[in-house]
Amino acid sequence: MKTVTIQAIWLLLEAPGFWPALRLTVVTAVVATLVSLLLAFALFARLGGHRPWFVTPLLATPHAALGLGLAFLIAPAGWLMRAFGQLLGWTSPPAIVTVGDPFGLALMLGLVVKEVPFLLLMMLAVRLPLPVGQQMAAGRSLGHSAASVWIKVIFPQIYLLIRLPLFIVLAFSLSVVDLALILGPGVPPPLAVLLMRWFLGPDPAMIAPASMGAVLLMVLAAGLVMLWIMGERLLAHLGRGWLRRGGRGRSLHALIAGFAAVARLALVLGIAALGVLALWSVSLRWPFPHLLPDFSVMAWQAADWADPFVTTLALGLASTAAALVLAILVLEAEDAGLLPRGRWLTAVILIPVLVPQIALLPGIYRLALPFGMTGGFGATVWAHVIFVFPYVFLALADPWRRLDPRMIHVAAALGAGRARRLWRLKLPLLLGPLAAGAALGLAVSAGQYLSTLFLGAGRVQTLATEAVALASGADRRAAAAHGVVLALLPLAAYTVAIWLPRHVFRHRRDMLTDAAP
Repeated sequence: MKTVTIQAIWLLLEAPGFWPALRLTVVTAVVATLVSLLLAFALFARLGGHRPWFVTPLLATPHAALGLGLAFLIAPAGWLMRAFGQLLGWTSPPAIVTVGDPFGLALMLGLVVKEVPFLLLMMLAVRLPLPVGQQMAAGRSLGHSAASVWIKVIFPQIYLLIRLPLFIVLAFSLSVVDLALILGPGVPPPLAVLLMRWFLGPDPAMIAPASMGAVLLMVLAAGLVMLWIMGERLLAHLGRGWLRRGGRGRSLHALIAGFAAVARLALVLGIAALGVLALWSVSLRWPFPHLLPDFSVMAWQAADWADPFVTTLALGLASTAAALVLAILVLEAEDAGLLPRGRWLTAVILIPVLVPQIALLPGIYRLALPFGMTGGFGATVWAHVIFVFPYVFLALADPWRRLDPRMIHVAAALGAGRARRLWRLKLPLLLGPLAAGAALGLAVSAGQYLSTLFLGAGRVQTLATEAVALASGADRRAAAAHGVVLALLPLAAYTVAIWLPRHVFRHRRDMLTDAAP
């Protein structure tokens, strides 16, 4: 066993493309996470804690759909270059590499555009219990600028509350596959893409180094988290000296304003990418440098998107329903004292989103293989539940735990059993969080690419797998049609999640306040 392990390590280290892929993965993941954090905080400070409207569509859009739109936006023949061509008189696309560039800049852009709204939402969620207004007033009364108060007082508190989502972003950036296939370089690809090719390739000799690479990627994620924590401590040590010097931070306003402007530009690019995706799906001819195509619905008629849509919807509904039932059972077990409340439970549940997928899925596939569970709908639902459940649990856990226990005690005193208290009291009160958790679960399931590829064994076709496959082909219109449907499905789920509590509690506004997602 030891000899086999050592041999697998040497095969991995000597595999062509391994070291460039490793370097590319570390650089893109760390830079994208750090930039996303800075831009999200700057925009949060400039917005004063208010949620902009354009965050919701970017949050709802799966990575594959957003990546397709960005590819169509920034490609040499993309919409941005067409705009420059109109201004500069170009008659042909420039001979530059924008999508799939060797430095991974396009991949980092895609990660930033997708993760800034997520981190911004996390900051907005943790802001509620913080006395931001009082701290801002106290800081301004001492002569500090608003930017100084945000950086010195408010940001350290918010940062401690979003560390876990930030580490989730870092782990995801290390192991993203669908976005990397669309926007990342092909030679060398990011490490997760390289490992996927080894796992699913025709050469069985590459399974051992691929398995060792998956373990390495998991260790790398843990190591980067530890290095990040050490960097926090170093920054805190340096920051104490900066605080003792007593500056009022007059020059910090321009810094935050600049980062916030870049954040707005990134989000505008995301919205524009969705618009360009929709344009390509209804185009017939689009010669360069025209800004608009000749419109046609031929792509929708020719593209085979209906079957993948039905499969994606069925997988989403099944996995989300299972995840909701599991989350309710776990939280009910907490209330009954069968499970102790504590961070360890949340940490265990979050393992699938903290560990790179490429490190988990081969093991899950091997577990399912002896039982003949691979390559079917049931196995794919199981794989989706593993990654949907943590998000559904997080969406439901905090509202569930904040329910007023006095209502539960009164219901019990009136003779209502545990099942009756659950169905007649808790679930109606939590309709909003339940709807929000269901919409989030459907969005996560719709974006599952790697888990569908592994457990579906290439026989389960979803919108995500088809969109990524078509992205590397010549038919942009078919890829765009799949991408549009992939983007609209989660957005429709979020719309229903917002509408449902408002409709059910339209005559009971106090319940609507507590239940709204």
